[in-house]
Amino acid sequence: MEKMTVKDIDFENKKVIMRVDFNVPIKEGKITDETRIKAALPTIKYVLEQNAKVILLSHLGRPKGEKKIEFSLAPVAKRLNELLDNEVLFVDETRGEKVETAVNKLKSGQVLVLENTRFEKGEKKNDAELATYWASLADIHVNDAFGTAHRAHASNVGIAQNIPSVAGFLMEKEIKFLGGVTTNPEKPYAVILGGAKVSDKIGVITNLLEKADKIFIGGAMMFTFLKAQGKEIGSSLYEEDKLDLAKDLLKKAEDNNVELILPIDAVVAQKLEAGLENRVVKMDDGIEKGWMGLDIGPETLKLFEEKLSGVKTVVWNGPMGVFEIEDFEKGTRGVAELIVELTDAGSVSVIGGGDSAAAAEKFGLAKKFSHVSTGGGASLELLEGKELPGVASIATKKKLTEKKFILAGNWKMNKNNSEAAAFVNKLIGKIGNEEKIDVILGVPFTSLEKIADITSGTNIKVSSQNMYFEESGAYTGEISPDMLKDINVTHVILGHSERRDIFGETNEIINKKIKKSLEKELTPIFCVGEHLEEREKGLIFNTIEKQIKEGLNEIEKDEINKIIIAYEPVWAIGTGKVATPAQAQEVHKYIRDLLSEMYGEEVAQKVTLLYGGSVKPSNYFGLFIQKDIDGGLVGGASLKEDFIDLANIMNELIK
Repeated sequence: MEKMTVKDIDFENKKVIMRVDFNVPIKEGKITDETRIKAALPTIKYVLEQNAKVILLSHLGRPKGEKKIEFSLAPVAKRLNELLDNEVLFVDETRGEKVETAVNKLKSGQVLVLENTRFEKGEKKNDAELATYWASLADIHVNDAFGTAHRAHASNVGIAQNIPSVAGFLMEKEIKFLGGVTTNPEKPYAVILGGAKVSDKIGVITNLLEKADKIFIGGAMMFTFLKAQGKEIGSSLYEEDKLDLAKDLLKKAEDNNVELILPIDAVVAQKLEAGLENRVVKMDDGIEKGWMGLDIGPETLKLFEEKLSGVKTVVWNGPMGVFEIEDFEKGTRGVAELIVELTDAGSVSVIGGGDSAAAAEKFGLAKKFSHVSTGGGASLELLEGKELPGVASIATKKKLTEKKFILAGNWKMNKNNSEAAAFVNKLIGKIGNEEKIDVILGVPFTSLEKIADITSGTNIKVSSQNMYFEESGAYTGEISPDMLKDINVTHVILGHSERRDIFGETNEIINKKIKKSLEKELTPIFCVGEHLEEREKGLIFNTIEKQIKEGLNEIEKDEINKIIIAYEPVWAIGTGKVATPAQAQEVHKYIRDLLSEMYGEEVAQKVTLLYGGSVKPSNYFGLFIQKDIDGGLVGGASLKEDFIDLANIMNELIK
């Protein structure tokens, strides 16, 4: 799924809270490597150019939830002020009056750096209160810190549960390259793995055995595999408790027709020190006791070169030897050079962060790869096939499928005929020919025929706000489905909380209405939702389940996709209160999962789910970007030109 980026947002006069990775080495108050600061500049500059106010969050080191001066971001803010042709402000607090005063005084085009997020104990715990506080400081969240994407912290995932989150340029590139090589790599696809332990790479190897064509093993972890094959490895580092696992992985590679390539020689020495005697040993001959393997050998490099020929995608994670010592760097340097040759020939090459990235930098080759990841742990987990919480929390663009995206308005008891006609004529000029979304107007009974006539020939559909379940008879004040069909009404709102609470409609009555509307080929918009006391008592899902199951009683699998379901928390209807995006998504997901249990996942995914409850342009973006929210059932905002703004927001988010 395509994630939203800073390019998709209008930042004009917006407050933006941006998670960056300023975890840089500082010695005696001075930054010794500012690579990460410079890497964040493109995103910061882009947002500033859009006339936004930028608040920066980052961690630095491991202060363990305590305020320690040696881990302050003050030197970073000072250096950032020099790198940006701009005024960069700094507050030595993470929250409180000083922070709020600085944010309120912030001008468009200015940057404010807050103190180290990990001075807060709640940061790593994704504390809801802390996340909500940080979110309250801004309108939009930008996540540009891939290095923390494998962790659900308050400054990345937590904030995104309260306000919309989009990717910065660094994050976008990580998702593009690492996401691409893990989901749809161009074949042949090769992965080169090194490092010390097989246990660190179990998940990666297991996942890649289902995807890669070739897996190359180097580094100290190679000796666990070689030992499993019965080779003599001398005093080389290996994991005795992983020998059986190594055998299993070798067998699985064979069964999956994945070529798992192990070194055929190694550079050995008696100690891990520079300047001592070292020599090359063939693995078939074995390594003597007292000697340890510290790098792959020249014959292995030739073998790797041969096996890498023709590869179109290559991912490298982990050095081939102890590259920090010149005597044992040739294998790692050689592999880096082989990958660069492939890149020059048009292959896609990705370094999965960590020591591999450091090695590429040391050899001056990093810029010659297609992509060098900024996150070691995050890139590893992505290669394992895991969903990273820091990526999952970023807004996903909506994609046109069989499922409809809908913007429905419920006018309730508002607008007479002339007012209704004048307003709808305005709407037709702005959103009368929508193609990406269905626009539905739920108007009073007195205006149904007129509005149906006005909107005929447009893409706007008309809905009744209620309907009785009998076709005719002595039902004073009611209206039948045939009467609605006769005037070209296409939809009907059923089960709204006001019908339940004021007029005493039960789930049984609503069920009868839904059945009759389907029989008469009217599309029901079936409303469900909990009262405040039900939410406070933890009965949200009990209430929703009862309403769904009883409301859809005897509705068959082939009919459920003809029904639109609208979740409207009763406590948010007309009150000005609105569920947070996380709260709304939680219930929508529950409804989707419940429908999966009832009708199967494939069917449930096609059901359109709407959110209603004090929806307006200022909060709709954060709601509609949620995975399981397919549109809105809008009350007060549907009576004004805000309704047009809501349609425009939806169009911007659908690809």
